[in-house]
Amino acid sequence: MANKYQEAYERSLKDPEGFWGEAAEDCHWYKKWDKVLDDSNKPFYRWFVGGEMNTAYNALDYHVDNGRGDQLALIYDSPVTDTIRKYTYTELRDEVAKFAGVLQDQGVVKGDRVIIYMPMIAEAAISMLACARIGAIHSVVFGGFAAKELATRINDAKPRVIVTASCGIEVKKVIAYKPLLDKAIDFSDYKPEKCVIIQRPMEKATMIEGRDVDWEEAMAKAKPADCVPVAATDPLYILYTSGTTGQPKGVVRDNGGHMVALKWTMKAVYDIDAGDVYWAASDVGWVVGHSYIIYAPLFKGATTILFEGKPVGTPDAGVFWRIISEHGVKSLFTAPTAFRAIKRDDPKGEMIKKHDLSNFKILFLAGERSDPDTIQWSERNLNVPVIDHWWQTETGWAICANCMGLHYFPVKYGSPTKAVPGWDVRVVDEAAKEVKAGEIGALVVKLPLPPGTLPTLWQNDDRFVESYLEEFPGYYKTADAGFIDEEDYVYVMSRTDDIINVAGHRLSTGAMEEVLSDHQDVAECAVLGVEDQLKGQVPVGFIVLKAGVDRPDEEIVKEVVGMVRDRIGPVAAFKTATVVKRLPKTRSGKILRGTIQKIADNKEFKAPATIDDPAILGEMEDALNKIGLAKSRK
Repeated sequence: MANKYQEAYERSLKDPEGFWGEAAEDCHWYKKWDKVLDDSNKPFYRWFVGGEMNTAYNALDYHVDNGRGDQLALIYDSPVTDTIRKYTYTELRDEVAKFAGVLQDQGVVKGDRVIIYMPMIAEAAISMLACARIGAIHSVVFGGFAAKELATRINDAKPRVIVTASCGIEVKKVIAYKPLLDKAIDFSDYKPEKCVIIQRPMEKATMIEGRDVDWEEAMAKAKPADCVPVAATDPLYILYTSGTTGQPKGVVRDNGGHMVALKWTMKAVYDIDAGDVYWAASDVGWVVGHSYIIYAPLFKGATTILFEGKPVGTPDAGVFWRIISEHGVKSLFTAPTAFRAIKRDDPKGEMIKKHDLSNFKILFLAGERSDPDTIQWSERNLNVPVIDHWWQTETGWAICANCMGLHYFPVKYGSPTKAVPGWDVRVVDEAAKEVKAGEIGALVVKLPLPPGTLPTLWQNDDRFVESYLEEFPGYYKTADAGFIDEEDYVYVMSRTDDIINVAGHRLSTGAMEEVLSDHQDVAECAVLGVEDQLKGQVPVGFIVLKAGVDRPDEEIVKEVVGMVRDRIGPVAAFKTATVVKRLPKTRSGKILRGTIQKIADNKEFKAPATIDDPAILGEMEDALNKIGLAKSRK
């Protein structure tokens, strides 16, 4: 008998216009669309053409107008400043309308760009929604990003206004943002007209007369702005993702398709209803922050949490459980890295027992591969379903997931379960021919992509086609490799460039990482292929041990090498691993495998702008030296 997931999935592929047209009826439109899907200019598909709506109206005013104004919309929880602020839907709507008035006072009109360079404070959400309210296009840049990287985004987006704060806080360290912003504007060929600055008490910013505007003063004078109707196909935001050429790619998100898809996912994927409390422990600088801190929960009428802190160190590995307990969180979405950090500091889950988690129903993980050990640790200690799901900046929402609001499938470790309705996922070889079940190939999605995905790159249609559509005609290239099994479970093994070629055998470094992470003393790990004269490439492992492990490193290395040999076989040629204190990561928690690989292969590299701590690269060079790699640098 077909289940709800199967019915939705089949209909979404056979009748996408009927499926998404029905989902769109759940949203507010000033003018209904002429066509659900316009495929007249392939490969540039457009959703809800002719429709007019407003994203901020659907996120806020819609709920106020329908009697939910007194319900909590946003909880700002900041252990780093010891602050909790709560906003009802009415209060958040009023703050957003007023800041939209501030933007209008600075000359911002529909179609203008506004860069938001902010820490994780409530005003970041208010700024994003204020842009959406007046039809301006926001581009959020991770707070504290290097000045040169910010300058490239200023040059590309050409914002009329930049909104920032005087500082951000990284655990206990105060990072001054204003000097970085001033330097970025100096570097940039394009100069914004105004900068709106929130003065935080820990760091006062020096203001430049005539250009810089004080947030509080401007808010005191501003008149609330009304929602401006926009076309469904108008851009809502630009989010920059790193490009292989070094020039960031500006992923564009439209207004209409984004609203329809994200509102639908809140129930279908996350099993969240209006009134539930939902928490995505991410940052507004990343796509997860856009989709699931700000937009989707508010479209649905849920309560969303904006967290300024870290999974450990603010103050300890129990902060997640305190927030879940205190605010009655039903569902948490975070990166596996966060849980690996918690598991490392609290291996037995002692801190979990100190909190009442009776409202907590589901944990979602995404952002990188979820290793089985982390999933099993979470299942054991939390006693709730732990759902790995797979998506990307470009897609805006999940490609594959266990759709908890439709039908729960038994978890298969290492798989984010099945393609979400709307996604026609295939596995193809280099000639774009589909491969058999169980065979590794490139994971691709048959066009058209569902609503809410990127329609193009900002002012660069050619690069959009070249980056995503050219290699496999008729498909979107995910740049991930994997396979689909006989039961339609999708396995994302690694980025396609993480498939290594060892003496003619194509092997997944992700599969080896899975084995390493199964070792009882390993908190987290990375495996990458380094150049080898005889075999082309050989895998090398880097392991971080759990807190309190006092066995000799050599013993543990010997055991993990044996485990890979037993489970994957001698063909893997996995003979080298080393223990390190930490792994280089982006601020969102992704391990910088490509950078480690360049160090190992003695190739030129520069610290990526997104790196959490550049000092770690020196530690990696030392670790690689110990095992006979990266020698020529010393």
